Amino acid sequence: MEVFSSRRDRWRAALGLLVVALAFAGLYLGLLRYAPFVFDVQELREWIDGFGVLAPLVFVVIQAVQVVVAPIPGQVVALVSGYLFGSIAGTIYSLLGVLIGSAIAFLLAKRYGRSFVEDILNEDVVERFDGFVDRVGIAGLIAFVLVPGLPDDVICFFAGLTQWSLKTFMIVIAIGRLPAYVLTVYAGGQFASGQFLPAIALVGIVISLSLLGLRSQEQIQQFLRRLEPKLPF
Repeated sequence: MEVFSSRRDRWRAALGLLVVALAFAGLYLGLLRYAPFVFDVQELREWIDGFGVLAPLVFVVIQAVQVVVAPIPGQVVALVSGYLFGSIAGTIYSLLGVLIGSAIAFLLAKRYGRSFVEDILNEDVVERFDGFVDRVGIAGLIAFVLVPGLPDDVICFFAGLTQWSLKTFMIVIAIGRLPAYVLTVYAGGQFASGQFLPAIALVGIVISLSLLGLRSQEQIQQFLRRLEPKLPF
């Protein structure tokens, strides 16, 4: 599968990586200048602890909302969760939020139907993914969700338009999204422990995979459609 069809596309991908890297550098310098306590893990966790039981709840809600509204990439929230709560608790909070948000999107589509989905999603997205869940099946959807950068949040709405049960859909989402979230949360934990090089390397892997997935989503869709009839389940 050809990833970049032209030299121009390769330059655009490289420019995208550069912009992301500069954004992270700018965020780091800004926090260092205006919120230095963020880099003192103990001080930051004590500040978060001041919210008591509401601190994890806030992150779960934010993670759920980003699935339905999608203004914030889920991996960004997961990275923060790992930084604040550690790898194990951070993964639990992030995945719980994602599952809640995915269930809400699924149930909204199930309750209000196609007209609702067409009203809230971009017309181009509807044209590209309408019927996709039915065509690729369970195994295909797991493979699709596994790839960072693909519009898996919108798939939650389209899944609600199928005959799938909520239970089946939740299992698929949990399996498909777990690897990327574990990796991202772990990177956040590495940042918190001062292991900056491994953390940056992990974030770089997630960003690279996300850009690759975003750039190759049409090819991935076509591959999954061809693959599904050959699968035994």
